[in-house]
Amino acid sequence: MKHEILEKNIGLMALVMILAVSIGGLTQIVPLFFQDVTNEPVEGLKPYTALQLEGRDIYIKEGCVGCHSQMIRPFRAETERYGHYSVAGESVWDHPFLWGSKRTGPDLARVGGRYSDEWHRAHLYNPRNVVPESKMPSYPWLVENKLDGQDTARKMSALRMLGVPYSDADIAGAGEAVKGKSEMDALVAYLQVLGTAVKNRR
Repeated sequence: MKHEILEKNIGLMALVMILAVSIGGLTQIVPLFFQDVTNEPVEGLKPYTALQLEGRDIYIKEGCVGCHSQMIRPFRAETERYGHYSVAGESVWDHPFLWGSKRTGPDLARVGGRYSDEWHRAHLYNPRNVVPESKMPSYPWLVENKLDGQDTARKMSALRMLGVPYSDADIAGAGEAVKGKSEMDALVAYLQVLGTAVKNRR
């Protein structure tokens, strides 16, 4: 077939493009379904506690995922700055995944344990108190907003249906575990667990 024929016939060209993209996509995606390493949790991974789970929801609600990624690519510049590159097994219980791609702020995949709780509280309350050049907005209301825990057990039950290994005891005690805690407490708890399951973080 001459190249000219393909260029002049838009329908045929579109068909060939769709075929090429489909073959390429299937070649990349299908093998992942048969590799245990992509759908098995990494060693030491634990499901989020009730407070961490609420913190994750606050992270989503406040739009943190819009400026922070949670996926370190396997490039030297990134692993030297952030630590070990991200692996699929770290996020196997995350629904939805929060990998992101935009980095107005730094990647948070390995932020757990890097800073103290008080540092995070000060940073979330007013980022410029800690990092003067920060463009991040302040979140002072997180201190005042309290969790009631009414929906926490239902969230955990839904996640259990998706394969997260929550026990009946985890679900039964979820509401009481978060009741009266602030949104700040929850978000800090979530940030402090990010990346802690992967060893050799730096």
